[in-house]
Amino acid sequence: MAGSDARALSRSLLDLCRMRKLTIATAESCTGGLVAGALTDIPGSSDVIDRGFVTYSNDAKRAMLGVEASTLTNFGAVSKETATAMAVGALERAGVDLAVAITGIAGPGGATPGKPVGLVHFAVAARDGRIIHREQRFGAIGRSAVRARSVVEALRMLMDLARGPQAQVKPRRAAATRLRPRVTRTPRRHAAKRRPPRG
Repeated sequence: MAGSDARALSRSLLDLCRMRKLTIATAESCTGGLVAGALTDIPGSSDVIDRGFVTYSNDAKRAMLGVEASTLTNFGAVSKETATAMAVGALERAGVDLAVAITGIAGPGGATPGKPVGLVHFAVAARDGRIIHREQRFGAIGRSAVRARSVVEALRMLMDLARGPQAQVKPRRAAATRLRPRVTRTPRRHAAKRRPPRG
């Protein structure tokens, strides 16, 4: 099921990015290039997909994506901070419009206190400055299942970023500014009516 979901999402994402003229790079640790593989499995993906970074080791995360050693030391490879740094690094190194990063513990080993098997951190970054982080705890469902679900989650996050929220934010700001003058006018009118009787 996850495979068919990934293929359908890949097609939709590529179509959307093609329409909006957006390019993508991936930065993967626990998925080992499966997100890039899902996208490039679709014919014609080369006009959207620029490159994929498989940064399995901490050394690779530093060398290829510019993740700071202090980030890895203080927060660990599987963390919000590292995932975000990976996404931003991929965005900057590739010069693309969108980037996704995945780092997690697929199992069966690798768990540490507070970081169980099935914990995966995702981050997506856009050229316009938007960054979204998401944490998933898939549980000990098996290595292949964790990786397959991670691919689907990463593709969904890229879709959300590719759609863009700007059109929804602007009307709210405009509505808020229109309401403010109406609130301040009403007290002035009442004050003006009360002044003549006192005089």
